[in-house]
Amino acid sequence: MTKEERIEQTEKALVHTYVRFPRIFERGQGVRLYDTEGKEYLDFASGIGVMGLGYGNEKLNEVLKNQVTLLTHVSNLFYTVPCAEAAEKVLKNSGMDRVFFTNSGAEAVEGALKAARKYYYTKTGEAGGEIIAMEESFHGRTMGALSVTGKEAYRKPFEPLIGGVHFAKYNDLDSVKALVNEKTCAIILETVQGEGGIFPAEKDFLKGIRELCDEKDILLILDEIQCGMGRTGDMFAWQTLGVRPDIMTVAKALGCGVPVGAFLMTENVAQKSLAPGDHGTTYGGNPFVTSAVAAVQDIYEEEGILDHVKEITPVLTETLDKIKDKFDFITAHRGLGLIRGLEFASSPSSVVSAAHEEGLIVISAGHNVIRFLPPLIITKEDVKEMEEKLTRALASYTS
Repeated sequence: MTKEERIEQTEKALVHTYVRFPRIFERGQGVRLYDTEGKEYLDFASGIGVMGLGYGNEKLNEVLKNQVTLLTHVSNLFYTVPCAEAAEKVLKNSGMDRVFFTNSGAEAVEGALKAARKYYYTKTGEAGGEIIAMEESFHGRTMGALSVTGKEAYRKPFEPLIGGVHFAKYNDLDSVKALVNEKTCAIILETVQGEGGIFPAEKDFLKGIRELCDEKDILLILDEIQCGMGRTGDMFAWQTLGVRPDIMTVAKALGCGVPVGAFLMTENVAQKSLAPGDHGTTYGGNPFVTSAVAAVQDIYEEEGILDHVKEITPVLTETLDKIKDKFDFITAHRGLGLIRGLEFASSPSSVVSAAHEEGLIVISAGHNVIRFLPPLIITKEDVKEMEEKLTRALASYTS
């Protein structure tokens, strides 16, 4: 079957919720992807931040192969060793107290929202806790996660969504304070806005929200689905910024290719929110996915991933600064650690496509940003190669 026939086969079979690029990837190794025609690509998207360890990590592969031969699933009515080990390691590295494993990031957000509303119900004896979210945010496509996603175009076709959600301006503390009332139960935000255009939270903004939450007994929910798991040089971006949440969501690189997410909380929230019967999942936390979670935590430590991110971040930062300064149609460069964006005067879709032709995988964020989410194992040589390929692709830009 030809490439074109395979693409047509896919388009006939799947619901058209994605506009896919005309590439059929077959395998990956390290920071490289290979398509069915044998072409090699340098991957600076890592499956939208999923493949933190790159492709084909031997230690992770061996753990997964072994677990497949032992046990892939039992229900959450029983205990398993991988789940216990994964929970212990994730809590140790996050500084949180309790964890609930989910199948995805969107499900993690759903659980976090339920926990916050149950906390309010336990505290007041009444339903109706309200949530403050951020404009331009993205938390997922399920109904609850969509309700706190700050882009009207995403929400409008699916309304009515869950009620009691109000939107403040990101990095504007006064706009948050203006929305707080006696029913506010939680404030949710991405520690680094990803889909919205790669905007890190300012330290003073995050600290101000933490102080506001402490004063009013409001829960701070930080979405670390894209910016967490080592991407900023600490395991989670809030650790880089020094502000601990009450509830945190994580997914993507939590399993480095295995579909798993989680929401974590403090003991205070755990004691006053979800109780038996309040929440559940069939597949979440099964022995196969949690064996991956436990292995990823170990590999990060054994291979010094966090230290490596700290070492390579200045190299990528300086390189993207240089690219920005070279082209006047690139209007900004921002980010934190290895989650970065170049902002263009208009849509950079032609550059993204041209980069793919050059053998470089990058993706967009928002309507005018190219997003850089490389595997955390990239080297100086990889950054140099990215610069060369991207510079050639930038010749295709048309405003």
